Amino acid sequence: MTRTHTIRIHHRQTGQYYTVEVPEDRYILQTAENQGADLPFSCRNGACTACAVRVKSGTLVQPEAMGLSPDLRDQGYALLCVSYPRSDLEVETQDEDEVYELQFGRYFGKGKVRFGLPLEDD
Repeated sequence: MTRTHTIRIHHRQTGQYYTVEVPEDRYILQTAENQGADLPFSCRNGACTACAVRVKSGTLVQPEAMGLSPDLRDQGYALLCVSYPRSDLEVETQDEDEVYELQFGRYFGKGKVRFGLPLEDD
């Protein structure tokens, strides 16, 4: 028998709170939507950060979360579209741009990007 966990989701952008029951063998996002939650998403395959959340308490696994660096995972970020609960959870949606900046910001704004061609002012 598959264990089921209670997931409390705070959708920061709308102020809405959802409490859903998710089996350990089901993705949190899809199961929450099936229970009436209206949450942000885009690709649904773990490649972007539209469904990113910060885990406030509890444990989950996300083996297919290609869109999150190991560093961000270690900081408690998760992608609901490819996350499975392993305990009761409390999570909070994040702004996609903020997560993207945390993950990739150090690579941007550091000067001109070169792609093998000289820039006009060189």
